Amino acid sequence: FVNEVTTMRRHMDASHRNEYLTWAEAEKFVSMLPKDTKRRKLDAAADSQARLDAHLREPQPKEQIIPYSDAIFREAAIEWLIETDQPIDALNHKSFKYMIDVAARATNGVKLPSRSKTRRAIIDLFKRNLTNLRRRLLVS
Repeated sequence: FVNEVTTMRRHMDASHRNEYLTWAEAEKFVSMLPKDTKRRKLDAAADSQARLDAHLREPQPKEQIIPYSDAIFREAAIEWLIETDQPIDALNHKSFKYMIDVAARATNGVKLPSRSKTRRAIIDLFKRNLTNLRRRLLVS
């Protein structure tokens, strides 16, 4: 009779390994021999080791902002006039100048609203102006 279980397992591993493994396989029993236990622990540790794969992502390329120059602005303004079929006087319009002044204060470029947000803003502005006009006409 063996007092310590670990001593018995070491004895089984050293003296009766083949018989024990045959029995364990036949009984669908997981081997508790010290070497097998150690190997399973190492395998589990290797499998559970944190991996970086889930944290790694391709960096999104930042939009490159071209530094301002009068020549680049002139070129962009002329392209805008041509591509949107604007009259040449559009560059001299006070609201266009206001828009450029506002955009000039941006430090990291300008983010333009989407088509649907722009549409919604135009409709809201129209409704506000119509409400103000009604108020003015009802006062008289």
